[in-house]
Order: sequence, then structure tokens, then C-alpha cells
Amino acid sequence: MKVLGIKKNFLAIEKEYSNYEESEIVILSAPFERTVSYGKGTATGPDEILKASHYVEFYDEEMNRELCFEKGIATLEPLDFKNLSIDKSLKKIYKETARQIDNGKFVVLLGGEHSISSAPAMAFSERFPNLSILQIDAHSDLRDSYNGSKFSHASVMARIAEFNKNIVQVGIRAQCKDEAELRKKFNIKTFYAREIKSGMYGENWQELVVKNLTENVYITFDVDGFDPSLLPATGTPEPGGLFWDETMNLLKIVGAEKNIVGFDVVELAPSKYHPSSNFVAAKLVYKMLNYAFTGR
Repeated sequence: MKVLGIKKNFLAIEKEYSNYEESEIVILSAPFERTVSYGKGTATGPDEILKASHYVEFYDEEMNRELCFEKGIATLEPLDFKNLSIDKSLKKIYKETARQIDNGKFVVLLGGEHSISSAPAMAFSERFPNLSILQIDAHSDLRDSYNGSKFSHASVMARIAEFNKNIVQVGIRAQCKDEAELRKKFNIKTFYAREIKSGMYGENWQELVVKNLTENVYITFDVDGFDPSLLPATGTPEPGGLFWDETMNLLKIVGAEKNIVGFDVVELAPSKYHPSSNFVAAKLVYKMLNYAFTGR
């Protein structure tokens, strides 16, 4: 299994803590971009996250640990989608994710556009009973198709709902009428950003989100779920989004009360005008890992 070395891997950690055999965690990059509809550049997202991670501290003061040295994090070579159709690309992501799960690894996917997420979600749904999908996002992504493609980034949750309807959405603030109706039809629980901010769910809204999740949880995190004042470098930024501390509180509670089995972080569209977005995304990945390994 070929892994990236210290100059290119996640957090820039030495071989002792980043070799495949001894690492419990693997980072899998899926630099896939075919269906983006507004801002472009998500194909470079994974590489920029890895580069920015070299400036993230190993020590997490909140969790009082250096997770990367305790568990080991191996960064695999990026998947290659050259000359592959969208369908074959997704099958490749699914196959590699499934192989890593079966090898006993905790898998993190870095995208790329959001369409990649249906592949790992299927692999995890097949292997973990009663699995919930926690979607943090500005958009519902429940269109049956968009711009002629059923595999569009705007349709990823509709594809996931075909095999797993245990979906909880957080931060949604943009959707079409058909998506709103489909959400009700599938009984998808949606915590709209406007409702959260208006106090509809109280100050401890994160606890209510977690109560709607099953024991095992897969998280798909579209970075446009954040307010663009925090992370502007994304394909379709929407005002009125989530902020850092409230989002970290949610993820921390999920990690403490549920079993996070894996996650993906998608839709970073790096921009030379907003380099801080790369660092925020890299920091997010490491925080999510720390929360996922609560008690482990």
C-alpha cells in the first residue's frame, strides 16, 4: 500500500506514525470534479488540505492528546480518475473505501465535489447496521438530477437516500421546492440554519440533532455548511451559515454519544484570495478525527 511521505502527507508526520501497517487512520483523497455548477476548483481541494495541514498543531488542547501519534495516520496516494466516467469513478471510490474498512482502518475521504460522498456512504452503510448519515451542508442536495446528471453534486443525498434514508441534515439554507417535498417524503430530519439561529431548537440544539441519530454515524461535511465569512473558498457559498464553535460543539457531542465510523470533507475550492479556507478545512479534518476517537 503506497502512502505519501512527510513532505506530502496529512500533518507532515514522520514514517513512524504514518506508515500503513501501524496506522489506525487512513486519509483517502478523491480529487474528483465533473458536475460543479458555479465556482470550480474542488479537484485541487484535497491537495491543498494536505498542504495546509502541515501548519495544524499535533496537540489538541480541548481533547488533551496528540491523536496522530497515538493512532497513526497514513495518507494514501490520491485516486486517479483520468479517462473514467462519473459512474466508474464512484465505483472506484466505493471499492477503495470498502477495502480500507475491511482492512480495519478508520477512513477519511477528502474531496473533490460532493458527488463523491455517495460511494463511501454506501460502503459504510453495507458494513455498519442501523447507520445514520449526518449531512452538514448549505444545500439539501436532494435533486433527482441536475444539469442532466443523476450523479451531480446537487443530487448526492438523493442517491444516498436510495439505500439509506437515515439522514439528518444540519445548516441547510438553500433548496428547491422538489427537494423540500422529497425531504418530507423520505422523513429526512432537517435542521435549517435559519431555525437554528432563530432559537427554534433552543441553545442546546446540538443535543437535539444527536437524538435523531442512530448509534453508528457517517458524517458528510460540505464546507459550504460554514458561513462564507469563515470559509469563503467553496463552489456555492451561501450566507447565514454555521460558525466554528457551534459546529465543533455538535461534532464533539456526536463523538461522545455516538460511534462515528468515518467521514468525508468536500467542496473546498481553493482560491489564492482566500488561503485561510484551506487551513480551516485542514483543521476541521483533525478536529473531526479527535472527536471521532473520543474514548478510543
